[in-house]
Amino acid sequence: MNKAELIDAISAAAQVPKVTAASALNAITNSISEALQQGDNVTLVGFGTFTVKARAAREGRNPRTGGKINIAAAKSPTFKAGKDLKNAVNLVPRG
Repeated sequence: MNKAELIDAISAAAQVPKVTAASALNAITNSISEALQQGDNVTLVGFGTFTVKARAAREGRNPRTGGKINIAAAKSPTFKAGKDLKNAVNLVPRG
């Protein structure tokens, strides 16, 4: 499912125009991005948690030449699925 299909699904489920659904989806993704940029975690109970993990600088190898390269330190967004989402994916009934 891509973003346009997700907007269509939100629009149908919430019975709102696609423009409203697109605006809501953009607001959610922007809010999550901003929270992660500020170093906060975003927890949606039952759905999952968005966090930022730091990766240390390290030395790697160029696969073409085999030469050493330096890989800079970076922050990486991560997502850990919540119990309800895991159960939904595995078709486990709620209860």
